Amino acid sequence: MTKYAVVTGADRGVGLALVREFVERGFHVFAGQYMPHQGQLEALQVQFPNQIEVVQLNVADDASVQAAAKYVMSKTDKLDMLVNNAAILGKIDDSILDEEMDFDQILQVINVTGLGALRVTHALIKPILNSEHKLVANISSEAGSIGQCYRTGWYGYAMAKAALNMHAVTTHNCIQEQGGQVMNFHPGWVKSYLSGTYTDRATLTPEQSAADLIKLIMDHKNYVGDKPAYIDNEGHTQLW
Repeated sequence: MTKYAVVTGADRGVGLALVREFVERGFHVFAGQYMPHQGQLEALQVQFPNQIEVVQLNVADDASVQAAAKYVMSKTDKLDMLVNNAAILGKIDDSILDEEMDFDQILQVINVTGLGALRVTHALIKPILNSEHKLVANISSEAGSIGQCYRTGWYGYAMAKAALNMHAVTTHNCIQEQGGQVMNFHPGWVKSYLSGTYTDRATLTPEQSAADLIKLIMDHKNYVGDKPAYIDNEGHTQLW
């Protein structure tokens, strides 16, 4: 029986690498695309034409999310795994001591990085709960942890990931009696385009991070509990 997954923010980076990991395990993947000009996702689709469907998806836009969900549900009534990966970083240097702060930019980051996952999960919750795995996996960050926060900036991103963490707990509370499960991941320090340009200083490639994450995702039943697991790519528990 075919298993289905949705990955948001699949154009490049960890999202793209997770799409490959899923298809190599036999999944049919609906890959959420925001930047069609990138070309990397299309190239991967050429390699796996019967397993990858590219779906236009802007997680910050209600209509786009609803249209994508409608398309997915026209293809299957069962969605085994949803990976909420789409995110933007925004400005990281704004300080509470600055004369001005860019609140509109902070709201944009929260809308994409925090609220986007809730939009997509809400739109797809019925097929998720109708599947075998019933898993919502959120790519969060240690930046969303209040218990281990050390930053003096990063307001938009850190607040958005903290909101994502709360979405994870609240959603898990709601669906666990139906067999649903939520997991949150800090993917490690990954080389990425989150800042808008490629950052090479990090310790992990997207492929390395995705290889770690897929093992945890596939073993998700080992992390079933009253609250969602909040772990890094090596399985270490993070402080909420």
